[in-house]
Amino acid sequence: MPVKPLVLAVVIPTFNEAGNVEELVRRLDRALAGVNWEAVFVDDNSPDGTAERLRELGRKDSRVRVIERIRRRGLSSACIEGMMATAAPLIAVMDADLQHDPETLPRLVHALRADPELDLAIASRFVPGGGTGDWERARLAKSETASRIARLVLKAELHDPMSGFFMIRGDRFRELAPRLSGIGFKILLDLLTSATTRPLTFAEVPLQFHRREVGESKLDHVVALEFLIALYD
Repeated sequence: MPVKPLVLAVVIPTFNEAGNVEELVRRLDRALAGVNWEAVFVDDNSPDGTAERLRELGRKDSRVRVIERIRRRGLSSACIEGMMATAAPLIAVMDADLQHDPETLPRLVHALRADPELDLAIASRFVPGGGTGDWERARLAKSETASRIARLVLKAELHDPMSGFFMIRGDRFRELAPRLSGIGFKILLDLLTSATTRPLTFAEVPLQFHRREVGESKLDHVVALEFLIALYD
């Protein structure tokens, strides 16, 4: 029996997400019905056993793959490794903490299929139909400030440059990969600023951001410093 061609890889960096990954795979399965997909989890040696939990899932579901990194850390570099490890023509990046809704993935696929000239489809909290849920005012203010700074660097009409949820064509990503810095936690910024000779064409798709259900946020002062270093780079 012929095997259906792989269409989409969902790359998911993880650190201490053992309590979320099984539910995330269930939601991916539901959202991507009819799409031949794989999930490439890249785990930075989580002490809570995230990688082993993923291996258990992978033994039952061959669509689940895990790359466990030892003595290496960093969200952007984890995304790059995961994105380089797939043959899928479309590659999505999303978080494992269930704040990114997998139901958005089919809309990202549709955006890229509908317009062959697009390189990138971005899930945006700040376009009509998007939202930040019940974020507290302080967190929203920090996100808006970071977005304003990023737009100044990018010189692009992008509403949510701090989005960690997007989809890119695999061939375009591999073209840019040698130029990526891998610094910090926003791989989208890295991609956009690396496309100097031929800027990435993009569309934004509404995203309703959800509350983290299990575990703790990774945002801290070190992450903020890495963001500024990445912008400087």
